[in-house]
Amino acid sequence: MFYDTISSPIGNLLLLSSDAGLKKIIFSDHQNNISPNLNWIKDSFKLKEVKDQLLAYFHQELTQFNLMLAPDGTAFQKSIWKELQQIPYGTICSYQDIANSIGKPNACRAVGMANSLNPIPIIIPCHRVIGKNGKLTGYAGGLETKAKLLIIENIQMPNDFTQFKLF
Repeated sequence: MFYDTISSPIGNLLLLSSDAGLKKIIFSDHQNNISPNLNWIKDSFKLKEVKDQLLAYFHQELTQFNLMLAPDGTAFQKSIWKELQQIPYGTICSYQDIANSIGKPNACRAVGMANSLNPIPIIIPCHRVIGKNGKLTGYAGGLETKAKLLIIENIQMPNDFTQFKLF
């Protein structure tokens, strides 16, 4: 496994890749200080294209990623993650919309669970999925991070972004 880090407007990100493609993006926060596994090899060259595309995205210069992805997951999870990649930049949809699009309208909770286990956030845009009531819902990087990603994409939320603030 190869790794590198990137500083971004949403904090430091740890990027993990294999020869097959990008495996994970891990958020850094106060509870989850990112540090590489001793078996991983730091390789900025192997992850250069990932870093370049992420930086272009954060600068609003890239609206669609073109990277080799190799997330680990079940067949169902991978089908959901593939569906998430069909959500256009700058748009949002609900978990129910995703369940409907895969032909399983009663699988809303399973879609939510698969969404929450997405190992490659941002690039597999799980941040574009919100509750059918129009509110932001759980996000591995935190709701504030989810809101920042939506703002980067100029997504106008029907509800106030302050909904995720406790104080």
